[in-house]
Amino acid sequence: MDTAVAEFNRSGTQSNVKERFYRYFQEQCTEIQEQTGMLESHSAVGGERKDAVEHLVAAISRLSDEVADLTGLVPAYDQRIYSQAIKALSENLQESRAKFEPKPRFQFKTSQKNGSAISLNDAAELAAEKRSGSGLRPGFMSSNESSMTTTPANLITPPGERDTLGDLPPFPKNYNEEIMNAAGPGGPIRKPSFSQATNVNISGHSGVHIILPSSAAHATASGSLTRLEKCIVDMSVPTTNGAPFAGLALQNIKHSLIIAGHVAGAAHITGVSDSIIVVTSRQVRMHDCKNVDIYLHCASRPIIEDCSKVRFSPIPECHSTSGESIQNHWDEVDDFKWLKAEHSPNWSILPEKERLAEEIWTTVVPGGPGVGLDDILKKVGILGH
Repeated sequence: MDTAVAEFNRSGTQSNVKERFYRYFQEQCTEIQEQTGMLESHSAVGGERKDAVEHLVAAISRLSDEVADLTGLVPAYDQRIYSQAIKALSENLQESRAKFEPKPRFQFKTSQKNGSAISLNDAAELAAEKRSGSGLRPGFMSSNESSMTTTPANLITPPGERDTLGDLPPFPKNYNEEIMNAAGPGGPIRKPSFSQATNVNISGHSGVHIILPSSAAHATASGSLTRLEKCIVDMSVPTTNGAPFAGLALQNIKHSLIIAGHVAGAAHITGVSDSIIVVTSRQVRMHDCKNVDIYLHCASRPIIEDCSKVRFSPIPECHSTSGESIQNHWDEVDDFKWLKAEHSPNWSILPEKERLAEEIWTTVVPGGPGVGLDDILKKVGILGH
């Protein structure tokens, strides 16, 4: 946790800065997510866990400031996507802290300014102050002016009102724990509602079939699937019929089928192997992936880097948007690690005879009585080959 992270260097042409920051932002998000997931492994004795939390708070605040500093250098749309990702990181950190921090039973009124009025700069200053010695103020990163809101509005005392004794509302529900401990109604398929969440974060599962219901449509500020093995995850219903993900991250996934649904911004796919992915996205970037079939509708040229045996196919008809007018660049792949004129050996077109038939997508993949997860993974060719 004490490893220093170099700040982003903004020198260079606008296009160069935009591309470098994209990679830098992805790396920082990945690092913050991994460190957040390891918080419980830190000892509460001697302030080790507290120091780890403060480090993450400061890292998120710094990353937010770096996004703000790029105004004019990157498109406003990209800045909104970055801001939404930062918001998801903050909420994920708050949810992780809720697992091991005691629930406060009352609050004292302080002379600090209202948490709903701080700016990104204020957040950075507060983060620096906390790192220098004082304790963290829960939810200090909340702001109506920024995209880093983590404290629900009902937890903030309105100006002019006194704090009263009593229990605070409960911490956000842990949907990963729910997925792990209980099967959904009607069989082994999990259907977490994400009704109390603003983003979808599914992490650390093996051998589960997850289908997001329409109730998750309001939790699409961002999507994150990490550390999955031999899983099926279908997020098409809420993102197609509700609202698309602002951004999506798939990381460290093996032997799985991921129907990611629709993404308004970029889909980052990192460390995925021996899997099948279905996604509609404005932008797709794949890093360190091997033996992956991706059924794709992409509004820009897909990018791969440090990948091998990646095969591309147009998205199945049952997962395409009705009346889709945006050109699909699914087969115009750029390999950033292959600069020769001839075709990159790291990707290819999935032959039509090897593509999954529509009836597989519509009748087999959804599952049902008597159809287990292994049966589906074998049918689509992930297991048993």
